[in-house]
Amino acid sequence: MVSQEVTAAMPDGRRITRWTFGSRGGGVTAEVLNLGARLQALHAPDRAGRRADVVLGGGSVEDLLGGAAYLGATVGRYANRIAGGVLPLDGTTHLLATQSTGHTLHGGPDGFATRLWDGVPVRADRQVGVRFRLRSPAGDQGFPGTVTAEVTYLLDADGALSITYQAATDAPTVVNLTNHAYFNLAGEGRGTVLDHLLRVDAAEYLPVDGELIPLGPVEPVVGTPFDLRRARGLDACVAAEHPQIRAAGGGFDHTWVLDGGGLRRAALLSHPASGRQVECLTTEPGLQVYTGNHFDGSLTGRSGHRYTAYAGIALETQHFPDSPNRPDYPSTVLRPGERYRSTTVYRFSAE
Repeated sequence: MVSQEVTAAMPDGRRITRWTFGSRGGGVTAEVLNLGARLQALHAPDRAGRRADVVLGGGSVEDLLGGAAYLGATVGRYANRIAGGVLPLDGTTHLLATQSTGHTLHGGPDGFATRLWDGVPVRADRQVGVRFRLRSPAGDQGFPGTVTAEVTYLLDADGALSITYQAATDAPTVVNLTNHAYFNLAGEGRGTVLDHLLRVDAAEYLPVDGELIPLGPVEPVVGTPFDLRRARGLDACVAAEHPQIRAAGGGFDHTWVLDGGGLRRAALLSHPASGRQVECLTTEPGLQVYTGNHFDGSLTGRSGHRYTAYAGIALETQHFPDSPNRPDYPSTVLRPGERYRSTTVYRFSAE
């Protein structure tokens, strides 16, 4: 079942629509907005059947266009960072829009997260959800080529939320899409995620400089706080004395180079106190883990609680940061006649 309602309006009067879908009774339900093709809420039961919203979200339109713009949003045209806003492609250097850091983050200051997407309800194979579509013209934030992007959210009766991305272009460009949900399996606004356990199926990661740009070659996780091949508590991870933890502001803001290929498990996040857990599967080569190090209390969530450091953790499936400037990384180039495809599944359960 999918319900639809207009919940707010943009500053120019355009309508913001919310779709709600999922299992009846005590199962998992999701709420998505056309603003940013955004996962705005996701209610999941704990081991006793008590439901809570387990993703962070902004409480007002002003927040969703400002400090909460990335929370739950589809980010692009290029997720993560492009150093200096410099995009070399086929012998031409394109200068992209940048944030105050001087780098292009998540597609630029007016990326896909702030756009109103066209949405329609969909149903497929015992799944229900919403498909969003957006046209990004040539020159949007400096990127070449007109891109048509689609994002489809589908939720099944077992609590698995799949997010499928597709895109096409009329000229060579780069595309790298992800969802930027922040999870707190205790419930939105209910403290930090430092009591969560995280496992990541990766033997390598990408160290970064002080501006969170990859230094270059991958490095093994063994012997570092980045070795999450067995589940570890996030409290110990962010407190570790390691230069890469300090570089990210006291936690993770790094890409893990995932083992294997195809749709496979990337990570498992669990909250022992409630029994909730979410398994992340993806077709992408990388997983950006961000532990919300820079939440500073200036943003108030839907529950009315302020988001302080570690209020949530993002598990962003994607290609690697700054790939257009790193020929040794997997390519993100999309050409006319090709189809960009990517699938990520967040599978919720309680035990």
